[in-house]
Formats: sequence, structure tokens, C-alpha cells
Amino acid sequence: MNRLFTSRVLALAAAVAAISIAVAAGADPVVGTWQLNLSKSTFTAGPAVKSQTRTYSQSGQRITLVLKSVGADGKESTTRTTYQLDGKDYPVSGAPDYDSLTVKQVDANSAEAVLKKGGKTVGTTTRTVSKDGKTLTAKTKLTAATGQTSESTLLFDKQ
Repeated sequence: MNRLFTSRVLALAAAVAAISIAVAAGADPVVGTWQLNLSKSTFTAGPAVKSQTRTYSQSGQRITLVLKSVGADGKESTTRTTYQLDGKDYPVSGAPDYDSLTVKQVDANSAEAVLKKGGKTVGTTTRTVSKDGKTLTAKTKLTAATGQTSESTLLFDKQ
């Protein structure tokens, strides 16, 4: 009976370990909190933000992003979205220049988003997490509702 009990406990432990590995393998490396490193970031039309914190969380295949920014004018804003890496449109709240996005996985550490306003493409963002997991780079090209175009390369440090 002790052998049967021991073998069942070992089987259960192996199953739990296998599930844990599978869950960890499915986690996007972007998950976590990222603080903008303003000195390493570039903007085409001067600093568009004074600060920004991005928080990514994941539940199954769904990724939630909350961006808390302080603009060049000192005003605070929050942008939110929950999406999957499946190429379908997902709503965005709090962004004046786009109201939805479509995200696809590029590779294990990168994803590309197409930003849309009223169903029309207005920009793209590519986000890449460094191999060591300490830096997030977000490159964005956007045409604002005013028609002004901008490009930025934002570098974030993992918190």
C-alpha cells in the first residue's frame, strides 16, 4: 500500500510540474510593469510624454494593458485594452487617436499592433522584450486625428 501511495504522489507531483511548465511557457514575456526611460527614448516632434508606466497582465490567452501617462502638458491619462495575439480587433479606451487595435505575435519576444480609428488604420506599434527580459522597446508610427504624423521609440525598464 505504501508503494501505491508513493507512486500516486509522485505521479501527481509530476503532473503538477508539467502543468506549471506549460503555463509558464504560455506567459508572454511582456507581462509585468514597465517604466519609461525618457533619456533613452526618442520622439519625432519633441517629447510627447513626461512619463509613462505600462502594466501588462495575462489571463489565459488574453493580455490586458494599462498605460498611465503624463503628457508634455502635465495632464495625466490612462489607456486600457484587453486583447489576444490573434489578429482580431479589440477595443481601446482612453486613446484620443485610436479606438481599437489588432495584435499579432512576431516571435517569442515581439508583437505588432495595428492601431485603428473608426475601423481605419492610423498607425502601428511593434513591442519587443529584450532576451534578458529587462527592457521593453515600443516603436510607434501614428497619424493623429489632426493629420499630424509622429514616430517614437520608447524604451522601458522592467520594474
